[in-house]
Amino acid sequence: MKKYTILLLGSGGRESALAWKLSQSDKLEKLYIAPGNGGTLQYGENVGLSPLDFEAIKEFVVSNGINMVVVGNEDPLVAGIFDYFAADAALCEIPVIGPSKAGAQLEGSKDFAKEFMARHGIPTAQHLSVEADTIEDGYRFLESMKAPYVLKADGLAAGKGVLIVPELDEAKMQLKAMLAGMFGASSRKVVVEQFLSGIECSVFVVTDGTDYKILPVAKDYKRIGEGDTGPNTGGMGAVSPVSFANAEFMQKVEERIIIPTIKGLKQENITYRGFIFFGLINVDGEPYVIEYNVRMGDPETEVVMLRIGSDLLDLLEGVSTGTLASRKLEIDSRYATTVMVVSDGYPGSYAKGKVITGLESVEGSILFHAGTSRDADGVLRTSGGRVIAVSSYGSTKKEALSQSFANIEKINFEGKRFRRDIGFDLK
Repeated sequence: MKKYTILLLGSGGRESALAWKLSQSDKLEKLYIAPGNGGTLQYGENVGLSPLDFEAIKEFVVSNGINMVVVGNEDPLVAGIFDYFAADAALCEIPVIGPSKAGAQLEGSKDFAKEFMARHGIPTAQHLSVEADTIEDGYRFLESMKAPYVLKADGLAAGKGVLIVPELDEAKMQLKAMLAGMFGASSRKVVVEQFLSGIECSVFVVTDGTDYKILPVAKDYKRIGEGDTGPNTGGMGAVSPVSFANAEFMQKVEERIIIPTIKGLKQENITYRGFIFFGLINVDGEPYVIEYNVRMGDPETEVVMLRIGSDLLDLLEGVSTGTLASRKLEIDSRYATTVMVVSDGYPGSYAKGKVITGLESVEGSILFHAGTSRDADGVLRTSGGRVIAVSSYGSTKKEALSQSFANIEKINFEGKRFRRDIGFDLK
């Protein structure tokens, strides 16, 4: 049996959940997390590397016998880390779990993603891509639609580049502001989109470029306030399974969205070996793609990993060797939920460095650290807006959530906040 020394890139709750799952594999020799956080230390060794410093990553990979790199977040993929490894004589035999730079455009450019879907007949909202010199076309497209209006920065904007605007005049004003640099270079081009009304879910697949496995479906909750109110965040919690994502719905998703996506990438000679996140909306039983991501979602990973009953590293070995079809994916039938504990003020400005206590009292939940770090004395402190994801199993969604909420009461830091209504809109 081949053993793997893995470098996992990232520092959030997603990477904590991936590290937790990878650490359970018999095929794992050693796990490094770069840069990791205050909780990933229990699964491997944290390394002070930036996921975007490819030269430093190369030096570390070569000197530490790394034989697989798992990319947690999108930035290194969009920047071309897969291609960097493939083009380097010292690195080209080391698999990178994640797509090529061309494949990463599914997330790195909303315009590319929309045009890809159009080419391959994948259902999505009507849209028009607008630049400064075509803003009048954008105005006319807005006028042709009913409110509300959706404006998306073409490039990566740290999850903040989407506006849903209720009034036409305001939509025109915001379009102008986005093109003038509201989100920096990422909004030099803006995708104006039809608003779709329905309920959302997150579907994940892992693919070797030819075959794929559909991972457990999840639903996340982005708004800071209960009842889905207030500004968007990186995610306040998630649940899996999702009641409306039944066999009939998922058959439509597979036939109309997943298969055409995998085939389309292959037809366009785009190398894609890794995770694909399909952000979907269910409109009267019909699935539409809102967005692609080229990595796992956060906080969905914090429930999806709980429901993968088989060896994740075995699946990733299948991805890297083109043998995914022969690998086993087992799904745990239990519910999994996660509730994110965040800093007061998030997603706006918030204090850091608050001492975190009570973790040793937690029972029956798994804690995935997101924004934590340890000071020189080993004291755990807050270092981000989203601090810890509290994930739990249950025979029902309510039971799993109750377990997470009970354990959140034991965790303390100044300014602790969380949503008490995760999963509220699912039967």
